[in-house]
Amino acid sequence: MSKNHNKEEQTKAQQAAQQEQTKATEQDQQSSSKAQAAEPNEDSDKKAEQKPEAKHEETAEEKVARLEEEVKKQKNQYLLLMAEFDNYRKRTLKDKQELIKNGCAKAMEDILPVIDDFDRAIEQISKTDNLDAMKQGIDLIYTKFKKYLEKNNVKEIESTGRDFDTDVHEAVTTFPAPDESQKGKVIDTVLKGYTLNDKVLRHAKVVVGK
Repeated sequence: MSKNHNKEEQTKAQQAAQQEQTKATEQDQQSSSKAQAAEPNEDSDKKAEQKPEAKHEETAEEKVARLEEEVKKQKNQYLLLMAEFDNYRKRTLKDKQELIKNGCAKAMEDILPVIDDFDRAIEQISKTDNLDAMKQGIDLIYTKFKKYLEKNNVKEIESTGRDFDTDVHEAVTTFPAPDESQKGKVIDTVLKGYTLNDKVLRHAKVVVGK
């Protein structure tokens, strides 16, 4: 009895020792896990260190200086454009004045031959009694002058026998019409009228039938 009892006691002691060892092992594993969890994460620290640097914010003084520089640049460009436009305006005005001043030079040059013909005709009047020759000479000069006017787009306004038109005619008087068909028409032309490029230079002075 005594031996059996001792064996049982030894078995119980061994089992108790194994249980204590198992508990100790589990406690060591838990402590190790807690320690690993408590260790700092190097990757997290590196990511934190790699955060982008904060963007530099423009101060009020820097903003004012930048805007003043932009205004100065725009002002210089504006002044340059104004100077260029003023030069263009002056140049154009000068060209226009020269055109007005010398625009009729060609017309005056072309009329000089007609003046020369008149000079020769006047000179011949004192040297001849042939009225027919004088008349022919004057007719030639007149024809030449009419061609000169047509060349420069100066045209005679048709009047006599036409309907009275206030746009081109100026009635100096009225006269009883010889018949009904002549009423409101130009019976006679007192002074011829002319147009330049279809614009009236001088109204024809006419007598209108009533």
